Parts: sequence; C-alpha cells; structure tokens
Amino acid sequence: MQYTSAFVCALLGFAQAGRIPMKTRTLTMDMVQAQKMHYQMVGNGEVPVRDVTNTQYFVPIEIGTPGQPFEVVPDTGSSNLWVYSSHCRSVPCLTHKTYSPEKSSTYEADGRDFIIQYGSGGINGKTSVDVAKMGDLTASMGFGEIKSVSGITFYVSQMDGILGLAYDSISINSLPTFMSQQTDKSFGFFLHNNPEDSYMTLPGFEYDNVTLFATHKVIEKTYWNLSLTGLKGPNGAVDVTGYKAAIDSGTSVIVGSATIIDPLIEGIVVDETCAGIESLPDITMTFDDKDYVMTYNDYVVRVSIQDTT
Repeated sequence: MQYTSAFVCALLGFAQAGRIPMKTRTLTMDMVQAQKMHYQMVGNGEVPVRDVTNTQYFVPIEIGTPGQPFEVVPDTGSSNLWVYSSHCRSVPCLTHKTYSPEKSSTYEADGRDFIIQYGSGGINGKTSVDVAKMGDLTASMGFGEIKSVSGITFYVSQMDGILGLAYDSISINSLPTFMSQQTDKSFGFFLHNNPEDSYMTLPGFEYDNVTLFATHKVIEKTYWNLSLTGLKGPNGAVDVTGYKAAIDSGTSVIVGSATIIDPLIEGIVVDETCAGIESLPDITMTFDDKDYVMTYNDYVVRVSIQDTT
C-alpha cells in the first residue's frame, strides 16, 4: 500500500517552497528500545531528508565557514540546534560527524553551559555561535557543541545532532531558533513510503500531490500543540478532556499518558512476526473537528531483527 503523509507548519505567509531530500536506514529493535527510553524525558533550494523505515528522518545541514556537514533530526519537539564536538571523547562522538570550531572562520565562543537531561541520559557541552545553513537558508546562531553524552539513545542513534523547529519559548539558554531568524518561517514535511521521495520544504510548502490538506490552530506556542478532541479505538471513544497533542517530527511513535493510551489500544495484539496485522482495527485521532483514521499500516512499526548467532 503506497501512501503519502504531509505535515506543514506556518508562522508567516506563503512562499514558493524549496525542497530538501530526506534519507533513511533500517530501524532495529535496539533503536526502538532507545526510543522508548527517550520518551521518559522530562520535560528555497533542495534539502534531502533521510528516512529510517518511515520512523526516523534526517536532513543535511552545514555549520561554520567553510561549512561542516551534518545529518540532523528536524525536530518540532525541541527548539535548539546541537551537534557533537570534535573535543568530545564519548563513544557516540567517535562514530558520528563532529564540529571543529578551529576550522571555522565565523566561530564565536559563548561559553554558557549547554545541558539537556533525559530520563535515559543526557548531553553536556558549551554554547557556541556560528553560521548554520540548511537549503538556501542561513542563520548566525547559538547552538550546542556537545562534549559528553550518556544514555543508550545516543549510542544507537544515527543522528549527528538535532535541529529544533519548535518555538523560542522552550529554547535552552533562550537561544533564538533557526527558523525565528528567517523572514518566512513556514516549512513542511512530505513523507513517503519510498524513502527517495521524502523531502522537506524550506521555506514554504506545497499543495502538489497532496490529497488531504487541513489546517489546525496552534493552541500553545511551545511545541506545536494542537487541540486533541478525540481518540477512538476498538474499545470505543477515550476521554481526552484537557489533553493537547504535540505534532513532533522528531518522535518515532505515538506517545501519551497511560490514562488514555492503555484503553485506546487494549486488545490490540501484534505478533512479533507481524503475521495477521491486516486484521487489526483502525484507530482514530481527532484534532479540532477533523478525524484522522490510522490503519495497521500507520501504527504498527516493523523493525529488522538482527541475527546474533
């Protein structure tokens, strides 16, 4: 079954969109486990997007002069840019691309600590300032130059860092975000089953080849929080009074309080070989007055099991 998913964010106006391709690699069970731990957290040119089995997406970005290339997660669930530093000696830093301030003529020291703590570990470094470029857009900005990490999430992830696309209000050290420094702050994701067809538009967004297009009001400008008005599964409707839903491009699975997720999926059993998933029931999420129906193809994550024999 071939399908296309479109996600658009717009703060200002409309523009002719530029495309950035997205890339992927195979999702493994280790990555799924790392994602589960991660959710314990408190708290105009072409741009490629790399798709990891329809669950993890990466885009290329350059930092410094001349530009040092990285593949980062375009993340609407956070607001900061960070990458690994060449001065980092943690194992993940040795297996990913790293930023060298000595190689950039536009580097400026900031010196403030840059720390994000997760339930499964954290990142620790210093705030630096340099020129970041994605597609045809640039920004001179503060970002995290990470010098130590802890936690399985960073050991198994393929990302070199994260580009936060949420609002300035939740930015570490109150650093201006990449998009807040742009004239046109709109962007979109077009995610396909065929990884070669996935891309991000920046700035602007497209209507071409989009069969479903709806708009929703952002009710809280921290994450991209929408009004979640309904959840329905095989056991009927779930009470979501008082809940909001964050549209999070950096999240691989649907995450929520056990209060609403447990009754939603009760009775849905997925065989570890994915046998019989075609008979699984639909799940419906409602934002405002718009229903979005998910079939098994949308909510079952298929992962590769690595042979360790």
